[in-house]
Amino acid sequence: MPLFEIRGLVKRFGDDLVLNGVDLDVERGEWMTLIGESGSGKSVLFKLMCGLIRPDDGTITFDGRDVTRISEKEWIEVRNEIGVLFQWGALFDSISVMDNVAYALREQRVLSEEDIRARVSESLAQVSLPGIEEMWPTDLSGGMQKRVALARAIVTRPTVVLYDEPTEGLDPINVTRVNRLLAKQRADFGVTTLVATQNMQAAFGASDRLAFLHDGEFVKIGTPDELRAWDDPRIEPFRRASELRAKTRPSIPG
Repeated sequence: MPLFEIRGLVKRFGDDLVLNGVDLDVERGEWMTLIGESGSGKSVLFKLMCGLIRPDDGTITFDGRDVTRISEKEWIEVRNEIGVLFQWGALFDSISVMDNVAYALREQRVLSEEDIRARVSESLAQVSLPGIEEMWPTDLSGGMQKRVALARAIVTRPTVVLYDEPTEGLDPINVTRVNRLLAKQRADFGVTTLVATQNMQAAFGASDRLAFLHDGEFVKIGTPDELRAWDDPRIEPFRRASELRAKTRPSIPG
């Protein structure tokens, strides 16, 4: 049974049809990357998959449970299994790094405050940012903010993490660093990994499968080799950008 099973998913915003009957299976433990141009519906799909917005039609099944129209109270329980890294990090500027990363754990009301602080410190260490708990988001570089957001996404030890443009806006060195962190999370904890990106070069290097979203539909789903060999003009801009990134990719130690 797939971890996520999506069938006939439709989402409109007024007259704008963003997703037009999307079908997608995500297997437990796999790394799947969603490729598509800006505005193609990748972020909308992620919001649907974690219950932040509701579909107009179709179904979403998570771990064997139909979550399409469950209540917000029920979604709170389901979201304990789903970590999300939003496109721009979405840190709260008015609270410390500690409180940002601890937010979901405190909402769960399961761990003691001492255990929460220990879990936050562990998660920050996993993203190579130990000891910054008392800093504020505005004190951090863009790359550091992205990694704090990643720590927040993994602190609950979710079954799956949705990474929305995890390297958007980062310099090449931080792109490489963040991609390594995502791979480490999967290797160390078996996290099912979904990445939405326009960076096909990174997608080819890490993914088990890729799904190409165009005009609200998945027009191609397959392995990296299958996407490389796919002769379709719609994917050419991404392929050319991938080749350019490969030529300029930096080498960083560790």
